[in-house]
Amino acid sequence: MGYEYSAEKPLNREPPVKDLVSNFITTDGAYDRNHGPIPHIDAATHKVRVDGLVKNKLELSIAQLKRNFKQHEVLCALQCAGNRRHTMRTLLKEVEGIDWGDAAVMNCKWKGPRLKDVLDAAGVSVANIKEGHVAFASFQTECQDDSWYGGSITLARAIDPNADVILALERNGETLSPNHGFPIRAIVPGIAGARSVKYLDRIDVQLEESKNFYQQRDYKILPPEATNRQEAQKFWDITPAMQEMPINSVIAVPQNGDTVKLSPQGTAMIKGYALPQGDHGPVVRVEISVDNGKSWCGADIMQGVERSKWCWVLWTAVVQLEKGQQRRILSRATDAGGNTQAKNPQWNLRGVGYNGYGESRDLTVIAG
Repeated sequence: MGYEYSAEKPLNREPPVKDLVSNFITTDGAYDRNHGPIPHIDAATHKVRVDGLVKNKLELSIAQLKRNFKQHEVLCALQCAGNRRHTMRTLLKEVEGIDWGDAAVMNCKWKGPRLKDVLDAAGVSVANIKEGHVAFASFQTECQDDSWYGGSITLARAIDPNADVILALERNGETLSPNHGFPIRAIVPGIAGARSVKYLDRIDVQLEESKNFYQQRDYKILPPEATNRQEAQKFWDITPAMQEMPINSVIAVPQNGDTVKLSPQGTAMIKGYALPQGDHGPVVRVEISVDNGKSWCGADIMQGVERSKWCWVLWTAVVQLEKGQQRRILSRATDAGGNTQAKNPQWNLRGVGYNGYGESRDLTVIAG
């Protein structure tokens, strides 16, 4: 088996956000997030073990997962927990972590067996479903902070058919690429991407969360009292692991510092994306402000595309702008669950879950 990159220098990148919103379905140029090398696995010999609190321990080949289980397709956004970290860092306070911009997200069609169906075949043996967890593990490579990668979700979510959790074998109608988890990965819609474990080796039903570093010592919204690594130590064990991603929106065009040329009518086209909170989708409203939030006007959400409660929306708005420098545009989204973006979220040391207003600032607006 071959590897690309390394634990010391893993592949982490995102596309320009203006390119990201050029397509409803993210194909080429999707963001990459890794904590270690990218393995090139032989699908013909790879097996996924289902273990823990189950009646029948299973070892399933990729062929068996395709042949023995109904394949389910889900359209959903997959988002890094640190998406928009740069904005938290620059608008609120310094944080730790990769300086992600606004494009650590992809909107794709994923296909594979439901996790529920696989667990049904194994026979979950947990008396109180609310006390259970399902842990995903990949032992293919060492990571920056652990010898393996893992994450977990609640058992209740794992077996809920409406949660659409799948073991993905395909992305956008094609076999997964190594960058995105070949030959198999978990996909947990509405949840931080850290739990959608790639290069999946093992699934355990258990009464506790994954013990992996990235479940226990990362991807948590620490309280503001955790101002540095030393202070954070007292909070890791009492802070819940991040699961649901929050309601969010981003202005992709124009970008910070751009020069905006107005139309003869004094208007400009604004573009962006918006994401629902957890399973509260879809996004039902996006609003724009050009007066620092004093007033808001509705944006147009793209129509004529397939929808799901898990996917993003792309939106546009034509707004009147005053000529001048240091102009600012804001966006905010509302989903079907009634969640609306606030101006600023709580600062946290790891810079995760940022969902303050979408913003394009320091604009120079001139006549066209």
